[in-house]
Amino acid sequence: MRVGAFIPSAKSGILLPMLGFLRSRRIVKQPRLPDGVRVYAFGDIHGRADLLKKMFTMIDADIARNPMERPIEVFLGDYIDRGPDSSHTLDLLIERSRSRETVFLKGNHEAYCLEVLRDPAKLDEWRQFGGLQTLISYGIQPPLNPSAAEQPGLIRAFIEAMPHAHLKFLQSLKPSFLCGDFFFVHAGVRPGIPLGEQREADLLWIRNEFLDSDENFGKFVVHGHTPVREPDIRSNRANIDTGAYATGNLTLLTIQGSSMLAL
Repeated sequence: MRVGAFIPSAKSGILLPMLGFLRSRRIVKQPRLPDGVRVYAFGDIHGRADLLKKMFTMIDADIARNPMERPIEVFLGDYIDRGPDSSHTLDLLIERSRSRETVFLKGNHEAYCLEVLRDPAKLDEWRQFGGLQTLISYGIQPPLNPSAAEQPGLIRAFIEAMPHAHLKFLQSLKPSFLCGDFFFVHAGVRPGIPLGEQREADLLWIRNEFLDSDENFGKFVVHGHTPVREPDIRSNRANIDTGAYATGNLTLLTIQGSSMLAL
C-alpha cells in the first residue's frame, strides 16, 4: 500500500489512516527505497524468540512468492531483556545473518548490557530494565534484589555463560542504517541536528523531543523504543515497537519502493 493511504493492523485487522500525512498542510514527498531493494524492518523483540521465528517463516514465504533482487532485514535493537528468551533470540539472529543480508542496530538495552559487563555495580539499574530475565535465559538464577556483594559474582557467571559469538554480536551493533530515503534507528533523532551529526545517546534513548516533532528530519525515520498499541505512521517517521514482550505482537514493516506494509 502507498504511504499516505492506509496501513493494515496485524493485531486488529482494521485499516488505520496514516494521519501524519493526512494532517499535513503541504505536499509531502513520499520516501522511496532504491529499485530492487525490499526492507523487512523488525520492531523491538525483547527476548521473544518464539515470535521472531514466526516472522522469519513469514519473510521466507514472502520472498518465495515475490522474489526480490536485494531483500534486507533490518533489526532496530532491543533484542534482549524483559522477555523470556534473550539468549535464544541472539542465537537466532546470528544464525540468520549467515544466510541473509542483515543489519543489526543497537538498542539502549544492548548498550546497557555492555555497560553492566564493564561495571557490575550497574546491575541494580539493569534489573529495572528487565536484565534479570536475560540472566535467567543464560541459566543463571539471580535473587530478585541482588545485593551489592552478590552483583560481581552474578556478572562473572553471566560472562562465563555467554558464548563469545553473543558478545561479539553485541559489540558489533550499528547505531543507524541509511537506505534510500529511509533512516533506521532504535529510538529516534534529535530535531535540528543533521543525521550525520547525531549523538549515539540520542539515537538509543531519545523520546519526547523526537516523538513530538513534526520536523522533516531529512530522511523518513523508522524506529522503535517507545511502545505503541499499533504501528504509528507519521509524515516524518514510523514507530514499529508494539511491545512484543508484553503483547505478543511483534511488528514487521515491509518497505518496497514507496510502499509500506505492517504485519
